[in-house]
Amino acid sequence: MLKLIRMAAVILLAGAVLLVAPMAAQADPFGDTRCDNNPSAPGCDVTAGNPGGAGSSNPGNGGGGQRGDGKCRNPAGEEIPCERDGAWAGADGCYYAPTDPSPSTIEALGGQPTGEGGWYMRICYGDSSALGGAVWIAGDPPVVSPAVLARQARARLDLPRVVIRMNPPGDQLVNLPAWLALDRGSWGSHSATASVPGVSVTATARPVKASWSMGDGVTVTCDGPGTLWASGTDPAKASPDCGHVYRRSSAGSPGGRYAVTVTVTWEVTWAGAGQSGTVPGLTTTGQVQTRVQESQAVVR
Repeated sequence: MLKLIRMAAVILLAGAVLLVAPMAAQADPFGDTRCDNNPSAPGCDVTAGNPGGAGSSNPGNGGGGQRGDGKCRNPAGEEIPCERDGAWAGADGCYYAPTDPSPSTIEALGGQPTGEGGWYMRICYGDSSALGGAVWIAGDPPVVSPAVLARQARARLDLPRVVIRMNPPGDQLVNLPAWLALDRGSWGSHSATASVPGVSVTATARPVKASWSMGDGVTVTCDGPGTLWASGTDPAKASPDCGHVYRRSSAGSPGGRYAVTVTVTWEVTWAGAGQSGTVPGLTTTGQVQTRVQESQAVVR
């Protein structure tokens, strides 16, 4: 561990408050969501950050900070970590994190400055030591980190596996209603958020329909997950929202079973960094094999 010498002691000797000038204008922070309809692992990558460029808009304006290649450097051009001990690299090669100094500390630093701004802990690391202390950064909003936001934060929005519930359980019968339903974990909104200080992007995936390919050439489209069949329900009663009636047995199909395939269509919306968007057409798929038998009579 490097020995940390608080800069407050140095500033006390000087009898002044260290003020950091407002950051220079930079490209607006951005957010984005890109989805992959990979059948084995469909999902979306949510990003938050800044378009990049040679960033010298950080405190210190020393020519360091984040570059267009997504790496952080000090004023000498040497690569440094973008984040260290919870603080973010500035263009001066030092690290900044929001802090809340005590009233006595603020008084020792010359009092609370007027105008918009905020207190930050500034730490500058040397070869074998670290020098740091509280500094006031002027500006509205009082942020340091967006100046190093060529860095991107990423979050993964994974869609759930499709689990099919054929009801009643077991073999299905010709000319009797089959209730089609999905496990509740397969249907519902899912969200992921990518954040860097000052920028947060949230993507939410919402299922909009389920298309059931029943294996007999019929496709059933439902607006929801369907209703689970309950024991004691009249076998001749149709599902209230998602069902199918087989008109022929599966005896002539491969293995004597129908392949029932369900495709859930999702709509992904995202918002953040003053932007928003929609990604339609993402899908998840599940399949089960079901045997459909002829029924000569139904006893109630």
